[in-house]
Amino acid sequence: MKRSVIRELAFKLIYSLEIQKANELEEQIDLFLECNELEDEQAKEYIKDVVNGINKNEDEINELIEKNLKADWKLDRLSKIDLSILKLAIYEIKYKNIPYKVAINEGLEIAKKYGEDNSKNFINGILASIVKEIGD
Repeated sequence: MKRSVIRELAFKLIYSLEIQKANELEEQIDLFLECNELEDEQAKEYIKDVVNGINKNEDEINELIEKNLKADWKLDRLSKIDLSILKLAIYEIKYKNIPYKVAINEGLEIAKKYGEDNSKNFINGILASIVKEIGD
């Protein structure tokens, strides 16, 4: 299974968790993997790692996003799709050492597919600012 397909599945789970705000994270992950009939062990591990990692580091990730928004914007003003894409890309860049160009490009591809017309430019701008801030 291609990494971009796995990443898109991870995004879908992150997005659904943003909407639901469920308490039983492990249960939600298992249910998602089961419903998507995911057999690939590497894909399962990647998705579990990303979702748990974002959950564990959520305050720091949210702070990075908020610091790079325009002055009058707050996190709750972002679409859940854009927020989910940002969280995924930031987690990969900051905690998984995925090359920032790869993480940003993959995030932009997801934004083109699922986001609004301006999502791609918005996400690109936020991620570029964050990469400058944390270094690559």
